Amino acid sequence: MSPERLSFEQALQELERIVLRLEQEDLPLEEAVALYERGQQLLDQCTRLLDEAELRVRQLVGEQLQPFEPPPADEDDTDAPLA
Repeated sequence: MSPERLSFEQALQELERIVLRLEQEDLPLEEAVALYERGQQLLDQCTRLLDEAELRVRQLVGEQLQPFEPPPADEDDTDAPLA
């Protein structure tokens, strides 16, 4: 299927499978190159979809988006056991 027709999740899942094959298998050069090319197409699709999603969020909330910063760790909780 053409990468342009895949959802973000579908493209990412296929890209992850390609990366695993390239890392774990001893592939012939032509097959490895073909997988790499497909992976690049999928990466481009994921990037495009993420850019579109960011634009939609910016349109909803305006340009008020701030970079995410996790809340500071509470010093009193450092010795507390994890649940």
